[in-house]
Amino acid sequence: MLRVAVAGTGAFGRNHLRVYRELADRSVMLAAAIEPDPARAAEVSQKYEILVFESAEKALAADLKLDAISVAVPTVHHLAVASQFLAAGVDCLVEKPLAATPQQADELIALAEKHNRILQPGHLERFNPAVLAIEPELTRPMFFEAHRLSVFTPRSLDVDVVLDLMIHDLDVVLTFARSPVREVRAVGLPILSPKVDIANVRVEFDSGCVANFTASRVSTERVRKLRFFEPRQYVSIDYARRDVLVIGVDEGFSIDKAIAAGEASGFQEGLPGLTFTKPKIEPGEPLRLEILSFLNAVKHRTTPHVTARQGREALALALHIQQTMVEHADKAGLGSFFGP
Repeated sequence: MLRVAVAGTGAFGRNHLRVYRELADRSVMLAAAIEPDPARAAEVSQKYEILVFESAEKALAADLKLDAISVAVPTVHHLAVASQFLAAGVDCLVEKPLAATPQQADELIALAEKHNRILQPGHLERFNPAVLAIEPELTRPMFFEAHRLSVFTPRSLDVDVVLDLMIHDLDVVLTFARSPVREVRAVGLPILSPKVDIANVRVEFDSGCVANFTASRVSTERVRKLRFFEPRQYVSIDYARRDVLVIGVDEGFSIDKAIAAGEASGFQEGLPGLTFTKPKIEPGEPLRLEILSFLNAVKHRTTPHVTARQGREALALALHIQQTMVEHADKAGLGSFFGP
């Protein structure tokens, strides 16, 4: 029986609580939560019938014999909370981003290694069934186009749109591209909040691969899509629908022959020589799959599907993008939009 807890019971933390409780029949026991807000703590305690502590220190002092914890507190507190549990021998699933700075991420990684603990960042889209289905089929992606748009909500305003939304796509593309970053160009602006709410980024990798990212949390619609091209293949991922479309080009394809054949058939089946396939998708809620993967690593002491170093890499790129946006704003005379 794995004894687990959740630190932080806001929007993200409540979903972790729900999933852990749903997994109660899988040798998982939701033992406690940590929540400093008295009203929210009382609500969680009543709903889940668990102990709720106001701090990590008090939870650890209670000797709950925890095996694992989800850390879903605000990003600025990730290091303070996760480090205490790692040092106490508790494995940690830390919501994205892993930490506030790469240096803090390094501290957490060092602690996890010192105490032989599992440290997994909560990059949810890596467990999207569409991503899990296409990842083993990758050859050599050379161009990515990512769009992540959301309507405005007051949650996660402690970070900008890059760390709030775009970091999901940064993590997936870094994993798929498998190449160091060579150059970053970025522009972004605050719209409704004091931090950047909309951003457009172009990243070039050492391999020659290029990726364009657009993220907005002030859109009138919700869009979560990733498209990429590799030799003789185009792939379209719809994160929201958890769907993948793969368009392939047959060996020996000739555009002249294809057009001629298409004209003869009236293009009833599209352009001859192109194949349209959809990989088999194993259904599942990404958060549930993420937590199951984490608990499997905890139980069997294996490397997580998403490693802490991958989380650190995505964070470093996100912060590089933030700095590039500031530099662009200064050059464009928009520095006043970014505050003092």
